[in-house]
Amino acid sequence: MNLFLKALNGTRVYPLTDRHISGLSHEQQVVALSSSGARIIQLREKELEARDFYAEVAAAISSARQRGVRIIVNDRVDIALAVKADGVHLGQDDLPPVAARQILGNEAIIGVSTHNLEQVKLAADMPVDYVALGPIFPTSTKQSSDIPVGPGAIGQACKLLGDIPLVVIGGITEANGQQLLDAGSTALAMITDCWKPNKGGPETRRRLFQL
Repeated sequence: MNLFLKALNGTRVYPLTDRHISGLSHEQQVVALSSSGARIIQLREKELEARDFYAEVAAAISSARQRGVRIIVNDRVDIALAVKADGVHLGQDDLPPVAARQILGNEAIIGVSTHNLEQVKLAADMPVDYVALGPIFPTSTKQSSDIPVGPGAIGQACKLLGDIPLVVIGGITEANGQQLLDAGSTALAMITDCWKPNKGGPETRRRLFQL
């Protein structure tokens, strides 16, 4: 069975941490998300220095292990290796997936971001466990010049990927999530709806993990 699908363990939401939106440390976010039903969580950090992010990830991993939750580290293959995380998520400018696979081994979950169908086609031949496509809709959680591809790209991406799971990201909410799953997405990468004060309470998170 695909390692990413096994880690999802029946859930369809793949949450990402965000210290600014949540106001919580990565460890506190892992506790809150796992309590709501998350089985795999990506730790994303764009501002901390490597030493500080390492400390946050190490603490988050400790709590995750107690809760049976898988942890994916965004961008940093070195930190993922050092803390024995379950895998890494790579951007287009990060270490190539083939190199990350050589470093982390065959049991690591490796995902890669794509922003258009040409990148999806290339990713289909990479040693990855899932491919993320986005932004689907405009998003405020990441400064990017990438143009939203829209829900219409999902079906085409699925055809290109075959058996490789497709994760959609960018503007994904409780309101539009089911539409994207119906279009063929394997999982929804979500940030804002997990944490926004007027949305991201425990009840909201529990509903998300029932999608």
